[in-house]
Amino acid sequence: MKVEAIRLRFLSYFAQEGHSVIASAPLVPHNDPTLMFVNAGMVPFKNIFTGKEPQPTPPRYASAQKCVRAGGKHNDLDNVGYTARHHTFFEMMGNFSFGDYFKEDAIHHAWTFLTKELGLKKEKLYVTVYHTDDEAFDLWKKIAGLDDARILRVPTNDNFWSMGDTGPCGPCSEIFYDHGADAGEGQWALDAQGNDLFGARFVEIWNLVFMQYEQVDKDTRINLPKPCVDTGMGLERMASVMQGVHNNYHTDLFQELIREAQLLLGTPYADQHVPSYHVIADHLRSCSFLIADGVLPANEGRGYVLRRIMRRAMRHAHMLGAKTPVMHQLVGALQRVMGAAYPELVRADALIRATLRTEEERFRETLGRGLKLLEEEKKSLTAGGVLAGDVAFKLYDTYGFPLDLTQDILRGSQMQVDVAAFDAAMDEQRTRARAAWKGSGAHATDALWFDLHERYGVTEFLGYTQEHASALVQSIVRDGAEVTDVNAGDVVQIILNQTPCYGESGGQIGDAGRMSTEQGAVIAITDTTIPVAGLYVHHVRIEGGCLRVGDTVEVRIDHERRERIRANHSATHLLHAALRAVLGEHVSQKGSLVTEDKLRFDFSHNSAVRAEEIQRIEEIVNAQIWGNSAVTTRIMTPEDAMNAGAMALFGEKYGEEVRVLSMGHDAYSVELCGGTHVQATGDIGMFVITSESAIAAGVRRIEAATRLDAYAFMHQQRNLIMQSAQMLTATTTEVPARIMALLEERKASQKEMAQLKRDRAMSQGGEVQEVQIGDITILTRHMDGLPAKELRAIAMELMHGRTHTIVALTTNDEGKGSVLVAVSSEVQARYPAPSLVQIATPILGGTGGGGKPDMAQGGGADGSKAKEALAAIIEALR
Repeated sequence: MKVEAIRLRFLSYFAQEGHSVIASAPLVPHNDPTLMFVNAGMVPFKNIFTGKEPQPTPPRYASAQKCVRAGGKHNDLDNVGYTARHHTFFEMMGNFSFGDYFKEDAIHHAWTFLTKELGLKKEKLYVTVYHTDDEAFDLWKKIAGLDDARILRVPTNDNFWSMGDTGPCGPCSEIFYDHGADAGEGQWALDAQGNDLFGARFVEIWNLVFMQYEQVDKDTRINLPKPCVDTGMGLERMASVMQGVHNNYHTDLFQELIREAQLLLGTPYADQHVPSYHVIADHLRSCSFLIADGVLPANEGRGYVLRRIMRRAMRHAHMLGAKTPVMHQLVGALQRVMGAAYPELVRADALIRATLRTEEERFRETLGRGLKLLEEEKKSLTAGGVLAGDVAFKLYDTYGFPLDLTQDILRGSQMQVDVAAFDAAMDEQRTRARAAWKGSGAHATDALWFDLHERYGVTEFLGYTQEHASALVQSIVRDGAEVTDVNAGDVVQIILNQTPCYGESGGQIGDAGRMSTEQGAVIAITDTTIPVAGLYVHHVRIEGGCLRVGDTVEVRIDHERRERIRANHSATHLLHAALRAVLGEHVSQKGSLVTEDKLRFDFSHNSAVRAEEIQRIEEIVNAQIWGNSAVTTRIMTPEDAMNAGAMALFGEKYGEEVRVLSMGHDAYSVELCGGTHVQATGDIGMFVITSESAIAAGVRRIEAATRLDAYAFMHQQRNLIMQSAQMLTATTTEVPARIMALLEERKASQKEMAQLKRDRAMSQGGEVQEVQIGDITILTRHMDGLPAKELRAIAMELMHGRTHTIVALTTNDEGKGSVLVAVSSEVQARYPAPSLVQIATPILGGTGGGGKPDMAQGGGADGSKAKEALAAIIEALR
């Protein structure tokens, strides 16, 4: 039975048994900062188990959950490729009961599915229970008819599950499959310490967790009023059982990916190459799914874990002989075997391919140099040797080698890294960075904001419904320290008990405005920020009078500025929805900036947005604006918001309640947002995109304007066209053709001038000198006034049809010297072109110079030494 059929059979069975089948959650945990990635089937339902969310109806779920284990506590990365069952990405099939059925039904469902639905033989199945769980022991005998010898009581915590030091917990019962003696050594028994002796023969295929207790503290455990069930069955392991193989990588899904990789690489899937093919197949899955779920390569956090996985796979592709990027070419095969179950793979196709290709191209630039350094260091080590931590850190810092990649490379030589020294080097770098930051003076001020937050709590924000309010001055900060009063001319920060001013967050800049007191103080608000969650800091300039702590101030925001910001922020939401409609659902927000005069939106997309796409996006946004539909706000729980179709921002953390903003015809855009917005889309006026560019690999940026700023931009563009038409003595419609004609004329003139300059240099330059040194013919020539870019064509002309030849050319063009060396293939091993160029460039006042073994070029500021540089090359060849 194939992987796809097992997945479908599992979900169908539990649907028939009254379970709601829940689609896989994204790999990035929603609103759970404790986890890097979803690493178990129960993670999306954690809040239901802990009681933070109400029990669903019906109170039983089933799912096929995407999981990644490649960072933090659960990290399988180092073992992937070298074992039969380790993966960075895997699918966890699970059925869950939230206070509904318990042990008896859970055991019944598992046994029925395995023996009836999948047809596994009873004599192949064994189970473990926690040593004190008599109930589970008796139920296995009753339901499955297992004798005592087939049910092991395990005394270790391997068979007792807990969510943490406190919270729900309970005993486990694990189901094992006997692969037989051919799979390897192993026996159904425990050693004296209670550890299993199962080996490779007995493999766990399903874990049933019975949450029946609550751990109150380390000494107190009580019964839960409504026990729950959490089960997990690894799809890859079950596939190996159903297909009669002992290695997950020998199942149909992995073999399809491996066959595709073989076709691309041409290296046989055998012997020492097997682990590399397994790494590529596994890492292709984790990388593709992570990218599809919004994770992009970065130097920290989740993005760095992705980069580590990608670079490990790329290094193994290099070991298999890859000369060009490979991973992106395998995405189609992955879509064939998993795209039906996980349509996000197809939706994000362009993003996945482009991200993989870009990362591989970037890493290839440093991979060779890093491997060369590592090979040099290995020469001084023997099997069992330890690579110095500072070398491993240099590989990380300079060549982009994650530590685990270096460890993986050394693994084949039975060597290891001095991890403690590596960590010390990393800590030293962090200490330097931290010291530089503290030296800026920001550290002390940040500490003060935390102190004020503890003292006064959160500032009440009134700005959703009010633009002015009375407030109490709680604290005044000047130059990083609290003061009791300030006077005209002082620039300070003020904490109020409440404010209508929006603090900069979510990409929206803070409000500006005015304050005043009955005592005559006049204050300009230049900005509002939130340095600590909930604490609003007003950056102000005292224009007149005296302000004291305890004063009451009248606060009024700059209404016109706020209106422009509102329009730009609401337009950002419409733009996001339009981008997804035009470019695809892979588009996700990567950053934004909303000011009074423009909006900036960064999003995931791997190619430039074409002119016709920009036009279509503008048309969609303006249609929504001119529909003048109401903008509505609802306060909901994050979960209700997601169920209602609201779009959350990747990486954002949300509290117990969120603001759900809907706008446009038929709720065209629905997002979670804490910013300020227009009351109706018509208030945006109009929308125009002013620029589109790339800011990082796989990330594009659009800047746009609304209202009068949009009109001003279009007016400016019209004036430019009209001025251009006047200068060209043409109508506005004739401008493009007239400019094209001028460009063609200019191109032809430049080509003609270049040829004239070259002819002149050739006629005035010295003759080609030919020198025979051994079996090598040396052709040299110096020319004055010839641009350096012309040397290549002359060298190729001189080299044409020749063997055992070196061509060396120099030029002095406007005082700058250049040298180019070309070497025929027969002598490149003895005299690679870069080595000869590097003899000449110091004489010209330059450094280095580079290229390939067949041709290299360099130069310097002193063109008067060009002939001397040429002579030095000839002398070096003698």
